[in-house]
Amino acid sequence: MATILLFAPLVGALIAGFGWRLIGETAAQWLTTGLLFLSALLSWIIFLTLDPTVTEHIQVLRWIESGTLATDWGLRIDRLTSIMLIVVTTVSSLVHLYSFGYMAHDENFGDDYRYKARFFAYLSFFTFAMLMLVTADNLVQMFFGWEGVGVASYLLIGFYFRKPSANAAAIKAFVVNRVGDFGFALGIFGLFYMVDSIRLDDVFAAAPRLAETDIRFLWTDWNAANLLAFLLFIGAMGKSAQLFLHTWLPDAMEGPTPVSALIHAATMVTAGVFLVSRMSPLFEYAPQAKAFVVYIGAATAFFAATVGLVQNDIKRVIAYSTCSQLGYMFVAAGVGVYSVAMFHLLTHAFFKAMLFLGAGSVITAMHHEQDMRNYGGLRRKIPLTFWAMLIGTLAITGVGIPLTTIGFAGFLSKDAIIESAYGSGNGFAFWALVIAALFTSFYSWRLMFMTFWGSPRGDQHAHEHAKESNWTMIVPLGVLAIGAVLAGMVWYGPFFGEHAKVNAFFGIEAHETAAEGEAGADGEAGAQEAATAEAPQVDPGHDVLVPMAPRGAIFMGPENDVLTRAHESPAWVKVSPFVAMLIGFVIAWMFYIRRPDWPGRLATMQRPLYLFLLNKWYFDEIYDWLFVRPARWLGNFLWKKGDGKVIDGALNGIALGIIPMFTRLAGRLQSGYLFHYAFAMVVGIAILVTLVTLNGGAG
Repeated sequence: MATILLFAPLVGALIAGFGWRLIGETAAQWLTTGLLFLSALLSWIIFLTLDPTVTEHIQVLRWIESGTLATDWGLRIDRLTSIMLIVVTTVSSLVHLYSFGYMAHDENFGDDYRYKARFFAYLSFFTFAMLMLVTADNLVQMFFGWEGVGVASYLLIGFYFRKPSANAAAIKAFVVNRVGDFGFALGIFGLFYMVDSIRLDDVFAAAPRLAETDIRFLWTDWNAANLLAFLLFIGAMGKSAQLFLHTWLPDAMEGPTPVSALIHAATMVTAGVFLVSRMSPLFEYAPQAKAFVVYIGAATAFFAATVGLVQNDIKRVIAYSTCSQLGYMFVAAGVGVYSVAMFHLLTHAFFKAMLFLGAGSVITAMHHEQDMRNYGGLRRKIPLTFWAMLIGTLAITGVGIPLTTIGFAGFLSKDAIIESAYGSGNGFAFWALVIAALFTSFYSWRLMFMTFWGSPRGDQHAHEHAKESNWTMIVPLGVLAIGAVLAGMVWYGPFFGEHAKVNAFFGIEAHETAAEGEAGADGEAGAQEAATAEAPQVDPGHDVLVPMAPRGAIFMGPENDVLTRAHESPAWVKVSPFVAMLIGFVIAWMFYIRRPDWPGRLATMQRPLYLFLLNKWYFDEIYDWLFVRPARWLGNFLWKKGDGKVIDGALNGIALGIIPMFTRLAGRLQSGYLFHYAFAMVVGIAILVTLVTLNGGAG
């Protein structure tokens, strides 16, 4: 079942990409979509029937074998994998269906260009790469899928290759992600160097030893666990668009809207969160690396929320919202409550994909206009899209009944992260997330008010002819709306409920239970070791005890009590996100419904701050000055001075100067007289005899 689930999208991509001329474009679209729905069905079966206490290993084929490096292509099926499977395949299948309507009358290509089969092939290839990533049983296979989604994102962001801005955005995404991937690769190299294996179970089992080992890197000794976890997180920063490596995500909106929903909202950008959660047995022994994750996540959530306040492109507002919500997930993972990070990843997939697809429906209705300043009053023109986006807004802003488990998906998962941040004792993270929640509410309701309320603005012809999207675009919105409403309430207990329930859902062995099994062997130290790993087994080749990986899809160390302390947070902490949401809603209502002249006046009064936020804290300008211009200057210098004057000059000098000079000298030696040549031969023989005599006849 798992093998069919994995390879079905690849089969669809290959047939649609290379065989569409035989079966036709329409058949290629239906084939890829049908295979994705098959994968989604199998994913839900695995998720609902999985035994969380058992980690299933399925070998697909033998892959790379070199010395002690053995990387079989194998599937790792556990609770963490099953969560990612339903997220990836569900969103991808709905995006495939949605793309039928969205790409039907695409204006970026003429009727003479056949592109639909290629688009669906790219979507399916991306899904296959993402599935390969989340089912990986070793780090090399994970890196292979990691790079696969990078290639797919490059192809999809630059799908409109006739637009220079789309090509530039694709290159930018590719380059920025390579920076993060270099850190990820270094982390894999370091783990293989220290553990002599890249199998996940071997790495997990070695984590306690890595915490007590130093490694030499950049002329300095570092704690191995902290350094390697940090390097892995650098890869996560690039893929999940965290602060400093975030600049590619907003520009990626140049791709078709279904691409935005699939890659840059619900699946690829969550790969970094999945990586940190998957490597939780290592991060639990790397406290400094975990602290770094928390601060980067909190700073990203705050930064992206501030930029989203003033954006006017409807897709860019949602893109910065994605960046901010990913920061929330990393805070949860950084404080050690990995289940809550995955909880928000799951709920976010539903409402964020719905917001992106809803934005695509608005863009289609408005004849591909994306500036919200040219919208207004659309709720009567496209009522189904309006209700879908309203549900998504209620979910992302966190609407629910305080101090209960009743509310939209984001209310439960986002509040769980904020409570976990408070329980960890990190005041910066807690307040940054609360303020980000206020900003999230403001820009989300700003989007709704500017789009669906007020009087029509901009092109009146577009407003007059605006109409609801077809069923292939509306049905995915309806399905995602169900998830945005119910996902939080249905899965609150397994992800953020009582400790025992969370342990049971993820197959985590309770520390006390594990300790009892090893009691009496080594006292307290033996109990602690048993609490962090399965009982050691004897290696028959060396007759020594070999540590085993901890049980369960995620790991929380014996001293990690953040989940318990999060539940013990005072009432004002639990209510603070709801209060922040209300404040953001009221301010947005005042600015864009009650007094629509206020935003312009405030932007004029606070012009420097407005431009600072509008230009995204000038990160692009700083990077241009710091990296792009020096690189361009160096390239021009090496081209004009190095290549032009040194290399070309040397070759031209040899060809035009030295060679002709030796030619003229050689020409003078060719006199044409026989006695000159005979004299030269006699001189040569004399020199040869002299050398032989001086050497005593040797050689």
